[in-house]
Order: sequence, then structure tokens, then C-alpha cells
Amino acid sequence: MGALNALIAVCLSYVALLFLVAFFAERSAMRGRGGWLRSPLVYTLSLSIYCTAWTFYGAVGYAARSGLEYLTIYIGPSLVMVGWWWILRKLVRIGRSQRITSVADLISSRFGKSNLLAVCVTILAVISATPYIALQLQSVTLSFAVFAEAGGGGQTVYTGESTALWVAMGLSLFTVVFGTRNLDANERHHGVVMAIAVEAVVKLFALLAVGVFVVWGISGGVSETLNRIDASQLGQWQVNGGRWAGLIMLSAAAFLCLPRMFQVLVVENDDEGHLRTASWAFPLYVMLMSLFVVPIAVVGLDLLPEGSNPDLFVLTVPLSQGQQGLAMLSFLGGFSSATSMVIVAAIALSTMVSNHIVMPIFLRMTGGSASVSGDVRHVVLLSRRVSITAVVMLGYIYYRLTGGGEALAAIGLVSFAGVAQVLPAMLGGIFWRGATRLGALAGLSVGFVIWLYALFLPSFGPGFILSEAALLNGPFGIDWLRPQALFGIAGMDPLVHALLWSMMLNSVAFFTVSVMTFPSPLERLQGAQFVNVFQHSGGPRSWSGGVAQSEDLMIMAQRILGAAEARALFQREAARQGLRGDLPEPSPDFLENLERELSGSVGGATAHAMVGQIVGGMSVSVEDLMAVADETAQMMEYSNRLEAQSREVTRTARQLREANSKLTRLSVQKDAFLSQISHELRTPMTSIRAFSEILRDSDGLSGNELNKYASIIHDEALRLTRLLDDLLDLSVLENGQVNLNLRHGHLGDLLDRSVAAAAASDDGRRLRLTRDTATEALSLHTDLDRLSQVFINLIANARKYCDADQPTLEIRVTDHGDLLWVDFVDNGSGISTDAQDVIFEKFARIGEPRVGGAGLGLAISRQIMQRLGGEITYLRGESGAAFRVSLPRAAMAAQ
Repeated sequence: MGALNALIAVCLSYVALLFLVAFFAERSAMRGRGGWLRSPLVYTLSLSIYCTAWTFYGAVGYAARSGLEYLTIYIGPSLVMVGWWWILRKLVRIGRSQRITSVADLISSRFGKSNLLAVCVTILAVISATPYIALQLQSVTLSFAVFAEAGGGGQTVYTGESTALWVAMGLSLFTVVFGTRNLDANERHHGVVMAIAVEAVVKLFALLAVGVFVVWGISGGVSETLNRIDASQLGQWQVNGGRWAGLIMLSAAAFLCLPRMFQVLVVENDDEGHLRTASWAFPLYVMLMSLFVVPIAVVGLDLLPEGSNPDLFVLTVPLSQGQQGLAMLSFLGGFSSATSMVIVAAIALSTMVSNHIVMPIFLRMTGGSASVSGDVRHVVLLSRRVSITAVVMLGYIYYRLTGGGEALAAIGLVSFAGVAQVLPAMLGGIFWRGATRLGALAGLSVGFVIWLYALFLPSFGPGFILSEAALLNGPFGIDWLRPQALFGIAGMDPLVHALLWSMMLNSVAFFTVSVMTFPSPLERLQGAQFVNVFQHSGGPRSWSGGVAQSEDLMIMAQRILGAAEARALFQREAARQGLRGDLPEPSPDFLENLERELSGSVGGATAHAMVGQIVGGMSVSVEDLMAVADETAQMMEYSNRLEAQSREVTRTARQLREANSKLTRLSVQKDAFLSQISHELRTPMTSIRAFSEILRDSDGLSGNELNKYASIIHDEALRLTRLLDDLLDLSVLENGQVNLNLRHGHLGDLLDRSVAAAAASDDGRRLRLTRDTATEALSLHTDLDRLSQVFINLIANARKYCDADQPTLEIRVTDHGDLLWVDFVDNGSGISTDAQDVIFEKFARIGEPRVGGAGLGLAISRQIMQRLGGEITYLRGESGAAFRVSLPRAAMAAQ
């Protein structure tokens, strides 16, 4: 038990170290100090998740059983990195330009952003990865068993099932903590990637250490080791050409299509230039991993008793020589190989399940409307976390069902064959514009069914799913349907047999159906973007939108990205377009950018569907048509320039109509303003004239009557004076003749005085105020009287116009570094959309207030803020009327 307890302590310490590495890497990245995290070395080491426990342990067992055939699992990926570098570069460029989140998202985006296709790839990937995850759990369990037997004195002190369960739970926890910290595909999992890089170094060092010990510590040197190899069966080159070719092709396909490999190869790639380093560094890494495989296998067969498990020679050979420390190091190497694979696979698969299964179902269940308010980020994160746990636990359940026995011996290659069914659709999609969604769907379906029937189900063994009679004689006795002898072709290796039929029929179905069907316009556009990605890596899809959809787009973006991120995105676009406020015009460029931002959180298919639901369609740009129809490029260019000009003329005409409508409304407002001014002037002047005539012509008035009439004259004169002051203020401000009285003050005190001044003219209607005094602790250097005039006007307007039963005004202060925002938001029904663009004009008067006034307050407030170097704007998207007063940093200083 001492050895096992020590191993557990070392294992827990190692896991704690990985947590610390991941934590500090995440922290450095968040603080902007993570430049070293984006180095080519870290990227190359992250690719080592290809070398799982099956590679670390199983390569030695593979060599002991099949000789040099184990090299095929290293040759395939090396050929991809060296000879297919141009394919990898194309995949990385597509991934970055299209914001691809997974291999399912790649296939879905290429073929018209079809979520059905993404669901098919997701299901295939989950089923293929489940037994492979089970294999990793088995490797860790067997490793613990070796140490338990070495120190248990022959007693039963160990149960593999409990170890597998604890390992599965621990891996789920680590992946949830560091794999679901963000939603955006462009925000890398730096903590996870750095932990994988550390594990890559550990497993390489451990395997090299065992190899060095075997060659120089046991065999006595290189020459003696070579003599041992020559004397063993492993020294005989027995190459089955068909199986070698099949396995090399299979490992190469798996390197491209495995969800975990696609995650680190494409999704986590920060710079496609890293591929240059990885093209030689990764083959060097796998060469070092395979360097001592044959010596360890030969020495293990010589030293250990007959019947020993060759998969565990990396552990049992050091233990047989009393090298406890070396055996523990070897255990950590195997543990690193297993855990890194499970972690990245769980992240990749959970992203696919969340984006393509959970989120579409959730959005449909909640009404199916993209513009419904409410934050769904917590739903996305929760679905990913649950998916991670479910994926790992599926591997554990598979391990329990198969008993961890012989059914798992070749499961690595079985999983490879399953996920390789994606390869025809992937390569066809990025190189053949004629490939269609129906073709990809047909190919995937045919390949998946044949792999499932001919390889995956038989891997459970006879009697579990397929009966022994069905395996030997075919279902219902139909001989040519035998799983391992389809169409009467018998005598082939089961793996090569299944790989041959599944890939061949997959490719035939993909090509045939693609030729017989015609791609949709969106498929053609996406096909042009993918095939010609280096010429069209950032071209917009030319959405066509309308002004009335901006608020719906904001609501949708807030649900997925969060309120702060969505508002910042819309504000940047509005500023780029030269517009005031938070809502930009939904131009084609902006809609394409918005779709890609959303796709980083919910996948390309879901993001496209949500934007399309609001916008309603796409138009074709010049670049898109030239990419789709290169053979008629000149004609298309001319035609689409005319179309672009037509769209521009249409947009200009719409803007002119809006401007004309605005001017018409302003003209009406001007007439109403003059009428109101006449009324406001005539009313006090009539009162003054009438009561002054009474005072002049009446004798014998009492003292009370004289005081009453004089007070009326005085009040009406003040009313007239206030109106004339407003008109004079507006005139002076517009002509730029105002002199500012700049002085220091405190924002909180200024708001206190403004609230008190607005309440002094209260009409009896109560207005409840909500403030956060802590945020108001700021010093100002500006014209405090003029700024107070703006605040008083906004507070008074809320009391006059807020139509809520219990009027409430919230005053929010936000310090944005270079700007200070003071927002005034009431709980009324707000201002109608068609009136929002004229509320700051001189002649505007919206609604009927509960007290009198000429409606000059907002026009004066706008002029004041312009003179103070800030602005006042109306905020759309709030529940009621909302105004924002913005002051530049130069006019304030944090206290």
C-alpha cells in the first residue's frame, strides 16, 4: 500500500501543479501579459494531445504484438504536417476568417450554415470519442493497478472502477473550470493550452527517461540493444502493405478530423505562421516519442514473465528493476497523455453539443424569436459545462459496460475510423465549389452507418449488441451482410475492411449526390469564400437590412454577448458610421461583423439563423459574385456595380425622405412653437394689462385687494421674464456669445442642488429618485451653473412627462476613463421612435406636459453641452425615456 499511497500523493501534487499552471496562464492572458502563451513552441506542444495514453502505453504493446506497424500512427500525422502544410494553412485561415468554433461548425458553415449537418457531425464525433475517452480511463486505471499489485502483498486492495470514476470526475472539474471561462471562439483557452504544453514535456521526458534506462541501464548500450532487437521477432520486417497504407491514411485523416486535434490545430491557433514551426517541430516530437518504443518492447518481452501485458511495459519494466521513482515518472507521463486528451476532447465536444444541439433547441423552446429580451449567456455556459461532464461520463459508462477488457485493445483505431468519415466533406468542401449540403449529408450518413455496423458495434464483442451468429453468419443468415465481410469480401483485416468500405462509399455518395443536386445561393457564396479563402478571407456576405431593425439586433446581441459587450460593439460601429447614439445603421458590413461575433459564442449556423430571422435576407455583393462566377467576372463586376449604385441611390433616397420628413415635422413644430410662444406671451401680458387697469381705474380698493392684484402682476411679469430669458439663452448659445464661468465643484453636490431646484417648482406630483452616491464622488472643472441648468431641465422633464403610476427617475453615473456619463432614466413609456430625432430641435414639443412651458429646455441643454465640450443624447433600448449627459475627461478629475 505504501507505493500506491505515494503514487496517489504524487498524482494529486501533479494535478495541483496543472491547476496552478492553468490559473497563472489565464491570469497573465487577462492582464495582457501573455505574449509568451502565443509562441510557436506552445502551439506545437499543444498538438501533442495526438499522443494519448494509447500512444504512450499502447505503442509499446503494439510493437510487442505487431512489430514496426506501430510506426504508422506516427507517420500519418508527420506526413500531414510536412506535406499537407498548405491544407492546414487553409483550414486555419478559414477558421479565423469565419470564426469557426469546431469541426462541426466548419462543415456546417461551408454547406450553407446547415445546423442539421452540424448535428450529424456532432453525433458522429461524440460516438467516436466515447470509446477513446474510455481507453484513457482504462490506461490510468491499469497504471494504478500495477502499483497496487506491486505494494499490496497479493491482497485485493484496489478497485479499478472507483479509480476510473474519480479520474473522470476530476477531469470534468478541471475542464469546466478552465475550459468554460468565456464564450468567444477568438478568446483562447490559454490556461488549458499551457497545461497541455506542460503535460507534453512531462510525457516526452518520462518516455525518454524509461528508454534511456532500458538501453543503457539494462541492455548495456546501443549495440547490445540492437543485438537484442535482431534476436527477437521484432527484428524481422514483416510489412503488410495494405494494412500499412490503410493505417497511415487513417492516422492522417484522424489528425485533421479529430475534434480535439481540430480544437488545438485550428480553433486555438493565434497565428497561422506558427504552422511553419510546427511543420518540423511536431514530426520531431513524435519521432522522439517513438524512439525507444522497440527497445522497451524487446526488453519487456525478455525480462517479464510470459503473459505480462505488453501495454504496461513502460511501467512494469522499471518496477521489475526496483526503479520506483522512474516508474512514478512513467506513470505521470501516461497520466499526462490521458488527461490532456480527455480535457481538450471534452472542450471541443461540449462546444459542438452546446452550439448545434442545445442552443437551437433552447431558442426554439423559448419562442423562437431572436429579438426576445433576456441574457442567454448563462444558458450557453451551463450547457457547455453539463456537456463536458456528460461526455466524460459517457466514456466512463463505456468503460464499465465493456469491462475494460479486450474490447478496448484496438479502440483507438476504431475511433480514428469513425471520425475519419468527416474527411471527404471537409476536403471536398474547401477545394470543390460544386460540393453541396445534400452531398455532404449523404456521404456522412453512409460512412457513419457502415463504420457503426462493421467496426464500432463489433468492438463490444459478441453477444453485447450483435449476436455471435450475426457476426459469423450475418443478420438473418445473409452471408454477404456479415459485419466483417461485407458484400462477400472475406479474409481482410477487420479494420482495413471497415475503413475501405466506409470511406469509399462515403466518398462516392458525397460526389454523386453533389453532382446530382444544385447548391443553394448561400452554399455557393460560402463555397466561394472557403475555396478561395486567400482571395476572399474577409469579404462580407452583404446582408440587406433596415433602420427599424437596429433595436432588435441590439436586443439579440445583448442576449448572447451580454449588455456591456453588445453596447460597446454597437457604439463602435455607430462611431465608425459617424452617427450619434448607440444604434448604428444595419449596413451589410456591420451585419456580417455582428454575425461573426455571435458565431464565436453560439456557432455559425445558430448565429446566421438569428441574424437572418431579424434581417430577413441577403443580397449579393460584387466580391461574392466574382468569387462564385470567375468565368464571367467582368460582366458580374459591371452588373454588381450597377446594383451597388442602385442600393446606394435607394439608401440616399431613403435618407432624403427621412430628412424631408424631419424638416416637415420641424416646420409643424415651428408653427406650434410660434403659436405656443404667442400664447405664453399673450397670457401674462393680458393678465398684467387687465389687473393694472383695475388698479388704475378702481377707487377704494382694500389693502388685501391691492396686494392680491399686485402679486398677480408680479407673478405674471416673472413668468414673462423666464420665457424671455429662455429665448435669450437659446439665441446667445446658438451664436456662441456665451462666456463660461469655469470653476471647481463636486458632481454629487451639483446633483443635490439640481434635484432641490427642480423640486422647488414642483406641481405637487411626486417623483422618486434613485441614485448611487458612491459613483458621484467626482470633482469637476466646468461651468457648474450651466451644467446644473441641464440637470434641472432633465429632472423637471421627467416629472412633467413620465406617465408611470409611480414616477421614478434613476440617475446613473459611469466613469469611462476619457468620458463621464450621467444617465437620467425614468420608468415611463418613453418617447416614440418617430419623435426621437427631433426632441433636441428648437421647435420641438413632444406630448403634453402636466405643467406649462415653451419646450425650449432640451434645445438649450444641447447648446450648453456643446459649449462645455460634451453632448446630450437620447438612449434607445431603455424601458422608459433616457438621456445621457457626456462630459470629457478634461472637464473632470477623479477624487
